[in-house]
This record gives sequence, structure tokens and C-alpha cells, in this order.
Amino acid sequence: MKYRLLTDEELRLLEDDLKQFLVVNQVYKEEWEEMNKSNPDLALEMIELFSDNVLQIVYEKVKFLEHRTIDSCFVFNCGAEKLELIAIQKKNPTDLVDLSTPEGIHDALTKNAGLLSFFTNEKPYSQVRETEIHQMLEQGCVNSTEEFWNALVQTLKD
Repeated sequence: MKYRLLTDEELRLLEDDLKQFLVVNQVYKEEWEEMNKSNPDLALEMIELFSDNVLQIVYEKVKFLEHRTIDSCFVFNCGAEKLELIAIQKKNPTDLVDLSTPEGIHDALTKNAGLLSFFTNEKPYSQVRETEIHQMLEQGCVNSTEEFWNALVQTLKD
């Protein structure tokens, strides 16, 4: 398996897509029901293949990710060839700044920017782009927006 198995909830949401996937692979309703009873390992392989296909499409569309904690916020621009990073961190862990929420980040940037340090970096992908994005999501990153990225770029320019 390349990525991960979709959850039961994700599979329920994608039920029609799964049915189409099975039909394209010449597995019809009756065959699917029989496969689940008589060869559950093969049925699981089909679900794994479907999961990988879905996640591949999702990961290809990812443009921005972020990872937030109370002490730091890392925002990534996931380009075609490289990852760019803008990091915001508290200068002192005892400062009463919370970078774990959008509101906390906004307050910190507008009211307490002097308590923060910023740095940027970029690097080429060390693996296939989508594999690296998958690993970042597994490690706690979440989708972010181009607007947030651009706001941080502007903040660094000012």
C-alpha cells in the first residue's frame, strides 16, 4: 500500500466513487458481495488500491500545509519541485503567546510581533512529492491556504 487505508467514514462518503472504481475493474455488485464473503483478502486489496488512488488525487491537489503548536507555526508552500517554509516561533517559551490557533497567530503578529522570530527555508523533495505530503499529514500537518501564506510573505517584507 502506498499511503493508507481510507477510514470507514471516508469510504461511506465515497461510496459512489468506490462502486464506479469496482465497475471499471470489472467487479460488479454480485461479485463484490461474493468476494467479501469468500475472499476478504482480495476485497481488502481492492479497497487498498481504491484508497491509494483517491489519496493520490487528493495529494496532487495540496498546495499549502501548516503545523501549529503553542510555541510555533510552520507553513509550507508545496510547489511542484520544492517545499518552501515560513516558520514563526516564540523567542521565549514563557511568553504568553499562543500560535496554535488562527486567532492566536493573528494576535501575536499584530500585537506581539517583537516576541516572535521568523525564518524561511526551501528544499527539494527528498521523495516523490505526494509521498512527502502524505508523511507531513501523518505527522500532524493540516491543509492551509494561499491567503495565509501570502499574508506571512507580506509580513516578512514589512
